[in-house]
Parts: sequence; C-alpha cells; structure tokens
Amino acid sequence: MSELPFNSTSYYHLLSEHKLMGCRNKTSGKFYLPPRPMCTTSYSSDMEWEQVSGKGEIIAFTVITVAPTHMIEAGYSRENPYCAAIVRLQEGPAISAQILGVDLSMPEEAIKIGTPVQATFIERGEGPAKRIYLAFEVVQ
Repeated sequence: MSELPFNSTSYYHLLSEHKLMGCRNKTSGKFYLPPRPMCTTSYSSDMEWEQVSGKGEIIAFTVITVAPTHMIEAGYSRENPYCAAIVRLQEGPAISAQILGVDLSMPEEAIKIGTPVQATFIERGEGPAKRIYLAFEVVQ
C-alpha cells in the first residue's frame, strides 16, 4: 500500500477493498481523509497511510429527495429519499456519506446530531460499472 499515491484515485481503490484509509503527515501529525499529497500545515509531503476505525457521529445531515443521476439509478427519488450526512470520525476528520438504517418518514425524529454511526460499504452497478461507496449505519 505504501506505493499508492495519496490521492482520490487511491482512496477509491482502497474503498473497493472495503478499507477506509486516510493519510497522516509524519512532520505535523495532521490526519487527512480523503488523503492528500501535501500537508496544509507543514507543506510537507512526507505522508503515510492509516486505516480508520470507521466509528463516528453525525454532525450535520439532510434528507435528499431530488437525487443526482447515480442515486436515481440506485432507486432513490422524491418517493424514496435518502439521508446524507457529515460524520465526524473518532480519529478527527469529518467526511460526507449516505446514512443507512434511519426512518425517513419523520427524519426530524429519527435522525439526531450526535447519533453514533459505523462505516460500511455499498456496492452499486455491475461488471465494469461496479463501484464501492462509503456509507454509515446507525449504531443501535
């Protein structure tokens, strides 16, 4: 894995292996997810890969009824909305992803800021169009 560059292509490649990986700058100690080739604090490119636990909590969310094309293809619509959220991971960074396992009929009651979540991976598409996406499930 050390041969992979610190960029979005590598991030998605690692997601396809069901690994949620970021990178840490060896000079400043700052952690980035998704990974980046240079630290914004020290301007050093001395990075190393680091796997995260995938545990975190919802810090912001929205229910989406007018979906982008790839979500429409996955079956989402005005009649079948989905939840997207910003999740603060235990390791510090925040990342956006779909939230699974929430009742969207009354989202103001089903989804709360601070709700604990755990990373999971969703496979969509078939053959060469198959892709793995990051999502989070509510921890009961």
